Amino acid sequence: MSAAGALTGIPDGLRKPLLEEFNKLARHYRESRWEPAELNGGKLCEIVYSILKGYVDDKFPASPVKPKNMMAACIALEQATTFPRSVRIQIPRMLVALYEIRNNRNVGHVGADVDPNHMDATVVYGMIKWIMSELVRIFHSVSPEQATSIVEALTEREVPLLWRVGETTRVLGAGLSAKDKMLVLVYGSSGAVAVKDILQSIEYGNASRFRANVLKAAHKSDLIHFDAKSDTVALSPVGTRYVETSISLAI
Repeated sequence: MSAAGALTGIPDGLRKPLLEEFNKLARHYRESRWEPAELNGGKLCEIVYSILKGYVDDKFPASPVKPKNMMAACIALEQATTFPRSVRIQIPRMLVALYEIRNNRNVGHVGADVDPNHMDATVVYGMIKWIMSELVRIFHSVSPEQATSIVEALTEREVPLLWRVGETTRVLGAGLSAKDKMLVLVYGSSGAVAVKDILQSIEYGNASRFRANVLKAAHKSDLIHFDAKSDTVALSPVGTRYVETSISLAI
């Protein structure tokens, strides 16, 4: 049983965007895409609030609604005293914390040489997984045993294919070809990647052979754009589809 199957107590207009947003955030986290714009829990907060508000009011909105004041809206849920504490207090307070990170965390850091993005992303991802697990517990339409197994699957440790070590990003997975490692690496980056960085990351020794046999072939297949002048690689929409459908991004 999938999370989608376990959340049938939530209307389609809210369940589908909830799962889409959660899967997007999970994918970005696995790919080490930790920039605030890429791992932003704000939209998911609005979806979850809409679910809780609809549950308490016994009338779900047709689509997610953004409250004018998230903190005040979440505090107001505490008045629904006949509902579980998770619905009234625990999830709403988690939403307020996520919204605070979304709106104010990326300003005013004292240690300018310390990038907070990984740390913040880890907190955001852990919180949204906890919230998803709680929603399964509340809205599941399966047996308690099945609900428990779904929660455990949602919260199990994931090992990303991309592993950042200092200034280097390693692509794990000994069975991947040089082409696939290169594509995964560029997929996990926010823009074009220098060939020298790709060679270092995938530990390919012969630069001339790599350009001739790997990059030019991938360029010809429309998977990438290889700019020989700047010696950089950018992923094409065809390459993006190939990575997402043909390569497992977690091991």
